[in-house]
Amino acid sequence: IRIHREGEWRVVIVAKFESAIYVLHAFEKKTRATRDSDIAMARKRYREIGGK
Repeated sequence: IRIHREGEWRVVIVAKFESAIYVLHAFEKKTRATRDSDIAMARKRYREIGGK
């Protein structure tokens, strides 16, 4: 999802089950690369909902 306002934001989502979409993490993009801490947070939350 991209909304162009002041700055750019990214939202990491997963459609885990037919009836649910989980927002794992949302963060403001300040550089071209995604920070390792943002990736780690999304992965941690994915595991918390039963992902591998």
